[in-house]
Amino acid sequence: MSMMSDRLDDLLTRRAAHTSPTLSILYGKDPIHVVRGSGQYLYDADGREYLDCMNNVPHVGHSHPKVTEAASKQLALVNTNTRFVYEGLVDYAEQLASTLPAGLEVCYFVNSGSEANELALRLARAHTKRRGAVVLDGAYHGNTTTLIEHSPYKFDGRGGGGRPGYVQVAPTPDPYRGKHRGPGSGESYGREVAGAFERASASAHPPALLLAESLLGTAGQIEPPAGFLASAYQAARAAGAVVIADEVQIGFGRVGTHFWAFDAQGVVPDIVTLGKPIGNGYPLGAVVTTAEIAASFHNGMEYFNTFGGAPVSCAVGLAVLDVLEREGLQAGALEVGQYLRAAFLNLGKSRPVIGDVRGSGLFLGVELVLDRDSPEPATRLTADLIRYLREHAILASSDGPDNNVLKIKPPLPFSRGDADRLIESVDTFLGLQAE
Repeated sequence: MSMMSDRLDDLLTRRAAHTSPTLSILYGKDPIHVVRGSGQYLYDADGREYLDCMNNVPHVGHSHPKVTEAASKQLALVNTNTRFVYEGLVDYAEQLASTLPAGLEVCYFVNSGSEANELALRLARAHTKRRGAVVLDGAYHGNTTTLIEHSPYKFDGRGGGGRPGYVQVAPTPDPYRGKHRGPGSGESYGREVAGAFERASASAHPPALLLAESLLGTAGQIEPPAGFLASAYQAARAAGAVVIADEVQIGFGRVGTHFWAFDAQGVVPDIVTLGKPIGNGYPLGAVVTTAEIAASFHNGMEYFNTFGGAPVSCAVGLAVLDVLEREGLQAGALEVGQYLRAAFLNLGKSRPVIGDVRGSGLFLGVELVLDRDSPEPATRLTADLIRYLREHAILASSDGPDNNVLKIKPPLPFSRGDADRLIESVDTFLGLQAE
């Protein structure tokens, strides 16, 4: 056994003794001992390079030099709580708001996507004076107590307590295996959302909000059919509710066609929540809303976040926006994403276990099935594929209710060459299974 293996065993023993057993670690009892990252690559303690196909947190690349330089410079000057005025705060709020549609102009800074969604719920409740909510099946919105109650992925999953009475659930807008099938099913799913609002309005908890990801992650990398968001947003507003667009997973140019995923369906939410890629690995999140909703929230109860929007956070956020623009990463996500999606669709012609390829830009899902006519989820096959890729230095993971969807959401520097490497490895694995 190597010295590095001994070191990993020691780390795992200490982790078992001193960290919660519920803490999820990729690859379970055989994790990778990561010590360094660069661009779209991670390196283990033995110096082996892994292609990262699944990590949307280091959005502009692991340890991007411009981002780390901005953090270091500001940290050397001052980093304190947010009860002071500093140029970075104002500059960042202005630049962030400038990327969003007109009217979305008031920024609140927090430390994570969970905090962003939690604050968004408070804003919606303060504005509507209601508490009820409509969410989409399979969704996950964060790890706070309240957000678990808004996340069917959690409250209907293992260890969950079931749907709270003040939350209504509409079906996942999945045109592949959902309740309504085909690319023209957007309005049908929109009517399902309208039905959920009717149930909420008739209940003891009139609706305050619709909380929805613009593309769904844990539900299986779902790209809703065209027209769905417009129909769902209309149903929410007809019921007197506000719309919260959860862009924590898929914002900042990842979908390629647009900087924000909701823009791809031509809609404008009332509140937008941001996290994960916003800080490229630094703990940062944001909520952006209208002046009207912000005024409702300004009701005498002080809102203060100790480290949300602190000087280093703003320096990092500004650096991420700058790198996205200077390096053309949104355009790259579109070009490489289209190339990769076309390659998977082509691969599906010879590999019938590929049931569906979906998504936009570098937010893609490849659903594996046993039988295209059924289609029965190929859960075991997907797990074996992920293990095979890991053995060949490609990091991937699965999602969806049956864990049969290969999720692809890499750092945006991901290239055509990286796409070829992923496709070739998946093809080789599926060929071995077919023998």
